[in-house]
Amino acid sequence: MAIVAVFEMPGMTQAQYEESAARVTGGRGTVTSSADWPVPGLISHTSAPTPDGWLVVDVWESEEAFQRFGEIIIPILHELGVPEVKPKVHSVHTVVTR
Repeated sequence: MAIVAVFEMPGMTQAQYEESAARVTGGRGTVTSSADWPVPGLISHTSAPTPDGWLVVDVWESEEAFQRFGEIIIPILHELGVPEVKPKVHSVHTVVTR
């Protein structure tokens, strides 16, 4: 079952987000496709600045795929000094893409 993961990260900067993306892609830079992710299963990824940090909303094909990605991204975020946050995870009812 697909899930949506919402990360609200107070204190995270755009520079930290961009560096985390570069590390996730193995140094290829900005993420432009779900194929850039180191594990399969990403349906969509959205990020945006907030008044106090950064927001990321991902839709994954399954909780397992999201967990595999978590094993990669959490250590990267720790290395970059991003404050630890717990994502809000919900079962998806509807996904609409172009």
